[in-house]
Amino acid sequence: MDPVPFAELGVPDPLLRVLAADGKTEAFPIQADTLPDSLRGRDILGRGRTGSGKTLAFCVPLAARLCQAAWEPGMSMADYRRNVKAVRQSRLEERKADDFMPHPRGLILAPTRELANQINDVLQPLAQMAGMTTTTVYGGVKYSRQIRDLKSGADIVVACPGRLEDLLRQEALVLSDVRVVVLDEADEMADMGFLPPVKRILGQIRPDAQHMLFSATLDHGIDEVVREFLRDPKVHSVAEPEDAADTMEQHVFEIEKSDKNDMVHALASGVGKRILFTRTKFQAKNLAKKLTQSGIPASELHGNLSQNQRDRNLAAFEQGDVNVMVATDVAARGIDVSDVELVVQVDPPEDPKSFVHRSGRTARAGKSGVVVTLVAPDQRREARRMLKAAGIDVKPVKVRHDSPEVLELIGETAELVEGWSLDQTQPAGNPRGRKGRDRTGRGRGGDFGRALDHLPIDEPTDAMTDEEREKLAARLEHQRNAAKKERRRRRAAERLERAAQTAAMTETARDAETVAAPSPNRADRRAGLRDPEAARRDYLFEHPEERRGGGSGDRDVRGDRADRIGRMRRAEHGDRPDRRSGKPSGKAGSRNDRYDRNDRYDRRNRDDDRRTSRSRERYGNGGDGRNGGKRIHRDENRILHDERGEAVKRHERRMAAKYGNTDGPRRRHSKIKRAPFRRMGR
Repeated sequence: MDPVPFAELGVPDPLLRVLAADGKTEAFPIQADTLPDSLRGRDILGRGRTGSGKTLAFCVPLAARLCQAAWEPGMSMADYRRNVKAVRQSRLEERKADDFMPHPRGLILAPTRELANQINDVLQPLAQMAGMTTTTVYGGVKYSRQIRDLKSGADIVVACPGRLEDLLRQEALVLSDVRVVVLDEADEMADMGFLPPVKRILGQIRPDAQHMLFSATLDHGIDEVVREFLRDPKVHSVAEPEDAADTMEQHVFEIEKSDKNDMVHALASGVGKRILFTRTKFQAKNLAKKLTQSGIPASELHGNLSQNQRDRNLAAFEQGDVNVMVATDVAARGIDVSDVELVVQVDPPEDPKSFVHRSGRTARAGKSGVVVTLVAPDQRREARRMLKAAGIDVKPVKVRHDSPEVLELIGETAELVEGWSLDQTQPAGNPRGRKGRDRTGRGRGGDFGRALDHLPIDEPTDAMTDEEREKLAARLEHQRNAAKKERRRRRAAERLERAAQTAAMTETARDAETVAAPSPNRADRRAGLRDPEAARRDYLFEHPEERRGGGSGDRDVRGDRADRIGRMRRAEHGDRPDRRSGKPSGKAGSRNDRYDRNDRYDRRNRDDDRRTSRSRERYGNGGDGRNGGKRIHRDENRILHDERGEAVKRHERRMAAKYGNTDGPRRRHSKIKRAPFRRMGR
């Protein structure tokens, strides 16, 4: 079958420009077969071998049918861009409304995050030319970015069913305005258990919307979806997935377990890009680590990685930082990396479908590739059954890591790299935002690059003079600085907005409080004290002299009892004479007596009283002036009769507030337990 140009299939001229800029002028068979029907709005069932171009087959009609900018044959691009600008302005006015609810007009459902990102990368330039924006919705990342993109008016959403249902339950968007819906790898979604949420999602879409299903295999799991939601679908089956492509070379190597590690190491040591598939996540992580330590840098891709780690590892492999990627079946679908020369199945897959999709990572878009399946002695029967079901008629060959068949596949050996780490080539951050950028700062990976995509790219040429080169370099530097300033301004505005929201919430909470509590000191913050009345009681308990008439007017039961006892003693025995002057002191029985029980003068209490008096004269009855007085949190069951000294009780209160017990911190090497403030001979 002769290749068919896109222009003959009814693709609009603006989209033809985007395809031509990416080197795509002729359609693949699946695209040539489905585009005429899909561009007219008919429901489609597309079946084609993995790597046959299914993604572009539904992205082109999606962008063409949802484009609202007026376009007529022969119209200049300047007029078309003015129409696009007018449409964007009208949508901006719509988003400014208070009751705006995100309502995308296009929806694509995919089973994995990697496939969703790949679809978005293909769709984004087409949607931008049509004056639309896209966003991805999947788990493993924060909701805030996805909700922000939806509120900014995303026209097309590429989503995984689970996270999309979460956002629908949160009322972050509605699907009532979806005009075109696509299910990519529908059979895989059914195998992963996504069929019930897919049905619930499709039930919220208008019945007259266009439905398109594309997959390498159309199993019985999606028959119910086809019967319930598709209207008279047109089936397009270009190539059976079991048919091995002429450009794909299959090898089945029977090896001994003792030689398996050397075999894998040898197959990974080549120059070209290669993907090594394992069955478990632990095997993938362990194998990538061993290869990297042996001088063969390898990235890993499996379900135990966060989304940012997945993106960084995949970007390192796509951009050529590493030639080897070790992955589980999570990379068997949707990973479209050009120039993958070799796929090594370290362990045979569990089912024929996985074998097809693993093998499909190479020999894509008409290019050649090699697939090697390693079979251990205990896996021969299972591998034979699986290969027969997948339609692979290849005779197994017994080899070792140094056999001629293996050395021929390896070809040129790459140089060893010692001490490689992912942070050297892919620093922490969002690698998808850096994807496609050049030294001019442009590219489809960021807002600034997308805003300049329609402008011609200035590149230095040999015909330029030194002065022109300097002017060009200065202009490019100015553009980079402008992009940095814009990012900083946007982030600063977001921080101010968050701070204003926090301040408003705090002010509302303060207005709701009926009693304004004094600012807590450090002991209060540790103990959780927030009750002003309890704080006042604790302060009076700690400063008995203020209950004796310090102007506060607060006299508790213990203070009154002490007054009565003092008056009774003075009436019975008279005042105690002062030892130095011989005059009655008038303080017998009072709580701030200068003499202890053994009639010894207590200078410490006198110094404490002086400090308390000076603090009271300077700051009032609040205490020390720093935080309104020292307030120690205590239980409600207070001990009213305690014969110990004030210093001992004060020390225990501080220890209880600071460490939660009266013993203080547990010291590892301390074996001597002493009572605090213990005097000699007492």
